Amino acid sequence: MNKSELVDAIAAESGAAKNTVGDVLRAFEDVIVKNVVAGEKVVLAGFLSFERVERKARTARNPQTGEPIQVAASRAPKVSIGSTFKKAVKGVK
Repeated sequence: MNKSELVDAIAAESGAAKNTVGDVLRAFEDVIVKNVVAGEKVVLAGFLSFERVERKARTARNPQTGEPIQVAASRAPKVSIGSTFKKAVKGVK
């Protein structure tokens, strides 16, 4: 399912106009991104959580040559699946 199919499905399920659903979905994405960039954790209890993680600088190995290489510190997004969502996918009640 892509974004436009998601908008169509939500509009059909909720009875809201597609334009409204599209606007809300874009606003949802914007709010999540802005808060995670700012270092905030966003939690939708039982469904998903979004956060920024800090990765320390480290030494890794080039898999082709085996030579050690330095990997710089970085930031990365992290998305965790909530327990209610996991149970639903597994078929557990």
